[in-house]
Amino acid sequence: MTRILITGSRRWTDIATVKAALARAIAEHPGPVTVVHGDARGADQLGELVASSAWPHITIERWPADWSGPCRPACKPDHRRYRPGGGDYCPAAGTYRNAEMVAAGADLCLAFPIGKSAGTRDCMRKAAAAGIQVVNLGESRRA
Repeated sequence: MTRILITGSRRWTDIATVKAALARAIAEHPGPVTVVHGDARGADQLGELVASSAWPHITIERWPADWSGPCRPACKPDHRRYRPGGGDYCPAAGTYRNAEMVAAGADLCLAFPIGKSAGTRDCMRKAAAAGIQVVNLGESRRA
């Protein structure tokens, strides 16, 4: 089974690039395919939309960050942030989610960063450090 990790900017709207990248990846990795993503708007959800509509036999794994969940021992004291509408959240939840997705394993990481894209680039670094091939398809190829 092939696992393709998708990470990208929440501002990513270029569905054609996502579809072309997935088509290439699927052609190069025949057999059952699972698309893994962090369930954020933008590139993550576009990846699922494209995968499930163009290749209905593909399995989808969503790894949403637990923003409102408890902090972890590695969190800095008093780092929680507050939303204007009320409630607080752990700003490190996305990096924890990225680490968990990468630790679950993947054969390939398709990355769609725009500019800084801190969370996307965090996932890209973690994937590369884990030995996962990272393909940067973003607007800014700076890492």
